[in-house]
Amino acid sequence: MRPKTKLSPDLVISAYIQGIFPMYISSVDDIGWYQPDPRAVIPLDGFYISRSLAKTLKSNKFEVTFDRDFEGVMKGCADRPEGTWISEEFFRVFGELHARCDCHSVEVWYERRLVGGVYGVALGGAFMAESMFHYITDASKVALAHLVQHLRNKGFILLDVQYLTPHLVSLGAVEIPHEQYMERLDLALDIPTYFGEQ
Repeated sequence: MRPKTKLSPDLVISAYIQGIFPMYISSVDDIGWYQPDPRAVIPLDGFYISRSLAKTLKSNKFEVTFDRDFEGVMKGCADRPEGTWISEEFFRVFGELHARCDCHSVEVWYERRLVGGVYGVALGGAFMAESMFHYITDASKVALAHLVQHLRNKGFILLDVQYLTPHLVSLGAVEIPHEQYMERLDLALDIPTYFGEQ
């Protein structure tokens, strides 16, 4: 029996630089490493805001913050009835990455309750979105909309969302070949930007 993978912040960063990301596989109680081809991205100039989402954004129904409750966002993302790939080891390692300012979260609040969010890894001008969640309609879309605007303001050029889903397609996500993804990633890693504050 091969030894289980020991996840660490440096290992995660090294993987992302190579276009690889980890996910916990409960059936084998170990970490899997993934490099999908094609890869899903959201073009920062192609994020689609529907009429209903635009109305929600203008209503100021939600309060949106950055890096206020990173652990809370991770817990929300892990709270899935079908099971989750976010293990306790992921909480520890990504919590350490957050403390190092390599991982960030966007929180969406309604009546002082955390109802949605997204978190991911920021390296150079690339942001690799790990997961998102919502407890109220449109909360995750609001989180992504604010994330996209923030990344644009800060000079990022790549928003990686790993796999294409109907939800992400509705927001403008597209698939690109792995080779093209790596070209964009290499360019983004050379950009001296910083995620910073809202």
